[in-house]
Amino acid sequence: MSENAKLTALLRAESTPLSRRALLHCAARGLAAVPALLGLKTPPAAAMPATNTFVLAQLQYRGGQWDPRPLAVAPLMQEMRQRTSVETQNERRILTPRDPSLFSHPFLYMTGEQAFEPFDTEELEILRRYLRFGGLMLIDDARGNKGQDFDASVRREIARLFPGRALKILSPDHSVFRTYYLIRTMGGVRIVNPYLEGVHIGDRTPLLYCQNGLGAAWERDYLGNWVSACHPGGESQRLQAFKLGVNAIMYAITVNYKQDLIHLPFIRRKLG
Repeated sequence: MSENAKLTALLRAESTPLSRRALLHCAARGLAAVPALLGLKTPPAAAMPATNTFVLAQLQYRGGQWDPRPLAVAPLMQEMRQRTSVETQNERRILTPRDPSLFSHPFLYMTGEQAFEPFDTEELEILRRYLRFGGLMLIDDARGNKGQDFDASVRREIARLFPGRALKILSPDHSVFRTYYLIRTMGGVRIVNPYLEGVHIGDRTPLLYCQNGLGAAWERDYLGNWVSACHPGGESQRLQAFKLGVNAIMYAITVNYKQDLIHLPFIRRKLG
């Protein structure tokens, strides 16, 4: 069996057959209405219509390298479509913080491997509103150099976004680790951190930060081959990267529904 076939079989075996179409539809409609509620001016021509098809939005920023893994999104969207009930579009939507359609997307992906310029005051306020009013941003360090380059810029901007709310290591029972797959170990192209970090606001965690190069693990070339090998765990490590990507998107859509007491017996059985 090929490595691609093995990964597909593993993902199919560990998925939970739960419908998400209705939740995604509601989430898309809810976030689409946010700009008007916040007093943001959204030109009609630029606004995106409400839809039940999930489109991953990727943040474009100034300086650095905002798109080090341009082929990473499509494989993740394919896995979302095959393993869940969420309808997805392979093509991502590239947005700047000032793009009015930002609030039409419940999930925002940011990645890079170099230092980048600070967001200006207006950009910070827009991103802060987006995260406080229902959006989720997953930040993916493609290089994983602690305290340097991209990591230093990310931590600087998070401190500006949420003064007094530091990044914290998420506990193993956080909803993001059980929204679809039950995740026990972290994945990525290499394991820089065996944990996921986030910023908490009330009972939500609207900002997630991973330094393990998730996009590098997701990325295939135009022939369908993996672009990067995963070290040291190989394909099992790539599997975990896909599972975390799926879970992060499902968390953006469903938030903390897996904390409901009705799910606890099932989760306990799965965890042994």
